[in-house]
Amino acid sequence: MLKRTMSLMLVSILTMTSMLGIASASTTTKETVINLSDTAVTVDGQKASTSSSAAVYVGASIVYYEDGHDSSYGEGTDSDGHSAEEATEHTVVTITEPGTYRVSGKLSKGQLAIDLGEDAASDPTAVVTLILDGADITSTVAPAVIFYNVYEPYSNTEDTKGTVDLSDAGAQVILADGSINTVNGAYVARIYKEGTTKKLHKYDGAFYSKMSMNISGEAKGTGELHITATNEGLDSELHLALNSGKVYIESQDDGINTNEDGISVTSINGGYLYVNAGLGAEGDGVDSNGYLTINGGTIVTMANDRSPDGGIDADSDIIINGGTVIALGTRNDASSSTSKQPFMELSFATTQAVGSTIKLTDEKGNELLNHKAEKKFQSVTFSSADLKLNTEYHLYVNGVEQQYTGNSFGMMGGGFGGNPPSGNNGQGTPPTGERPEKPEGTPPEMPDGMQAMPEGGFNPDGQNTTNTTVSGEGSTAFKITESVHSFSGISEASDNSGKTKVTFTVNDGAGIQSVASGVSVVFKGVTASAAVPESDIQLTVTDVPSENYSETYLLSDLKGDLSKIMPEEDGQYRLTIAVVSSNETYTGVSQWQFAIGVLPFTDVKLNDASYNAIKALYEKGIMIGTSSTQYSPNLPVTRATAITTLGRLLKIEQTETSSFNDVVKNSWYSGYVGWAVENGIVIGDGKGNFMPRANLTAEQMKLIITRYVELSGSNISLDDLFPNTITGTMTRADLATVLSKLL
Repeated sequence: MLKRTMSLMLVSILTMTSMLGIASASTTTKETVINLSDTAVTVDGQKASTSSSAAVYVGASIVYYEDGHDSSYGEGTDSDGHSAEEATEHTVVTITEPGTYRVSGKLSKGQLAIDLGEDAASDPTAVVTLILDGADITSTVAPAVIFYNVYEPYSNTEDTKGTVDLSDAGAQVILADGSINTVNGAYVARIYKEGTTKKLHKYDGAFYSKMSMNISGEAKGTGELHITATNEGLDSELHLALNSGKVYIESQDDGINTNEDGISVTSINGGYLYVNAGLGAEGDGVDSNGYLTINGGTIVTMANDRSPDGGIDADSDIIINGGTVIALGTRNDASSSTSKQPFMELSFATTQAVGSTIKLTDEKGNELLNHKAEKKFQSVTFSSADLKLNTEYHLYVNGVEQQYTGNSFGMMGGGFGGNPPSGNNGQGTPPTGERPEKPEGTPPEMPDGMQAMPEGGFNPDGQNTTNTTVSGEGSTAFKITESVHSFSGISEASDNSGKTKVTFTVNDGAGIQSVASGVSVVFKGVTASAAVPESDIQLTVTDVPSENYSETYLLSDLKGDLSKIMPEEDGQYRLTIAVVSSNETYTGVSQWQFAIGVLPFTDVKLNDASYNAIKALYEKGIMIGTSSTQYSPNLPVTRATAITTLGRLLKIEQTETSSFNDVVKNSWYSGYVGWAVENGIVIGDGKGNFMPRANLTAEQMKLIITRYVELSGSNISLDDLFPNTITGTMTRADLATVLSKLL
C-alpha cells in the first residue's frame, strides 16, 4: 500500500494556486527538500536512504537500452545502445510516496524518477508535485526526469475533443520563481517483454511521463526549464498541459510529443514556450498524436528544416483560442476553423533562408509580427489577439513586400487544376463546362480581387483554363475572414522586386489532371517562360489542407523524374513551382491543385450529406465546380444550369433554338435549351423568354424532372428523388443529390 502523506484536498489546493498564480507552493503544504549532488544526495538535510521503502531513496538501477543484444531484445539499433558501465555511472533518485518535493542541485550523471507503484494510476491521492528550484540533471542513457506510476485522471481511450483539465493529475511540475532548471536527457528505445514483441519499456523524451503531466510556474511565473534532448524533448504518453513559467527545448527530434493516437491532448494555457526541434534528421516543434489546443501564452517553435516537418503538428485538430503563436516549419499542419482566435497560415513558394526577418503590418503600418528566423522555413503559422478578421495586412520578408497566388478558396492565378479524373468523358480530356456571360455566383466572403471560375473552368472568352497556365497577378492584401486563413504561393511582389516575372507550364500546357484512386498522377515536364536555371526552380507538393504530405525538390535534383515528388494516397494536393527567392534576376510562382480519388473542392467535406452525390456527378463530368477548388454547394441553381446538367446526364445531342428571346445562340447552355424545348421539358414564361439566369425552385425542378423521367424511360418516383429537406430555391448540393439518383 502507498503511504499517504498528503491529502487529496491539499493536492488540489496546491495545483490550483500554482496555476492561477495565487501563492507559492511553499506556502500551501509541507515540502520535502531534495538536494542533488554527485557526491551525496540529501533529503531534508539528511543523506538519502538506499532503502526502496523510503519516500526518497538512491540506488535503483536505471532503465536503459543495453548494447550487445540481438533483435529479440528490442527494436533499438547500435546507436541506441549503451554499455552497462555507462549506465552504472548514473545515480537514480526515486520518489515513492505522494507529496510535494522541492528539488535543487546537480546530478552530472543521474535521473530523477517518480514511481508510486503499479496501483497508483487509479488512486486519486497518488500525486507528486515536483517544485524544480535550480535543479540540473543530466542523463546520457535515459530520460533525466521520468514519471513512471502516478495517478491518471483520464482513460487512454477517452476522446476529449481537445479539452482536458490536469489540475488533479498525478504528475505535477512547478517551476520555482526565479529559478533556472536544466534537464539534459537521452531516451530508451523499445525493449520487449522477455519472449515477446510486446513493449516493456520505451521512453522517447528527455523529460518524460507515462501518465498525464501538468507543468506550471509559481506565483510570478518567472521560473525556467531548459531541456536539451538527444531524441525528443518533453513527452507524455497521454495528456500534457503547460500553464505558466518558461520552457525552452532543443531536441534532435520532436520538441514536445504526446503519443496516444487520436486521444492525446497537448494543451498550452499560458507562459512562454520556445522550441528548436529537429536538430537531427527530422522532428516537429510540437507534435501531438491527438489534439493541440492553445489557449494562451507565447509559443515560438521551429521544426527540422530539411524534412517535411512543422512547428506545430497534430493528428487531430489544432485549436488556437488565445495567446501568441509563431510556428515555423517546412509544412505546418492546418489549424482548425473552430479556433476562437484568428490565425494566418503562410505557405511560401520557396524555402526562406535562415536569418530572414518576417514582418506583418496592418494598413496603418502597425507591426503585429517582427520575427527573425533562426532556421530555414517554408511555412509559418501566426496567431495573436491583435489579429482581426476582415482586416487587410501586408507581409514583408527582409523588407520586401510579399504577395500570394492562392488562399483557402484555391488559386488566384498561375495555374488551375482540379479537373475530373481523366477519361470520364471517354476521350481522356475534361468535359466541356458552362460559360456564362458572368459567373453565376461567387462564394461568400471571397477576398477582393478574386472571382469564381464559371462551371467547368471556362473563362468568359470560352477557353478552357483548367489545363493551361494563366498569368494571374498575386495579391499583397492578406485579409483573413471566417473562412479564409491560409495563403499559398507566397513570393516577392513582382511590382516591388525589380525582377523579371516568370510563369511556368507543366505537361506541355496540359496542367495536372486529377486521377482516381490507385492511378498515378501524370507529371512529365516543366516549362518556364524565361531561361531560369533548373537549380533555381523549386517544386513543392503538399496536401490541402496541410496534414500529412509535403515534398520539396529543386528541379535539377529531380533529374528528369518528376514523378518522385508526386503523392500516391487519396487526397487533395497543391503543386507549387517557383523561382527561388535568392535568384537576383527572375521571380514568379505558378500553382495547380489536383486530387487523387477525392473531390478537389475545399468547400465540400467528406462528412457532408451531399458529398457522395457531388462526387458521383463530378467523376462523370456532369457537374464540375464554380472553380478548380470550389463547388459552391449552397449557390442557387439557375434554369440554364439545371437544363445543361440534365442534358449531360442523358448525353443528348445539342440543338440550337430560336424559341426564346433571351437565349444567346452558341452560348454554353443554348444547345441544351434547344434540346429541352424540342422534347417538351421546358416551355418558358409564355412570353418568349426562357429566363436562363433565374433561380430554380424545388417545385419547378420537380416539374422538369417529371418530364425528364418520362423522356428517359425511368421508373423512379419523385418521392424517391426529392427528400423532404429540399424545399424552396434549389442549391447546387440539392441538384447533385437529385441527379445522382438518376445515374
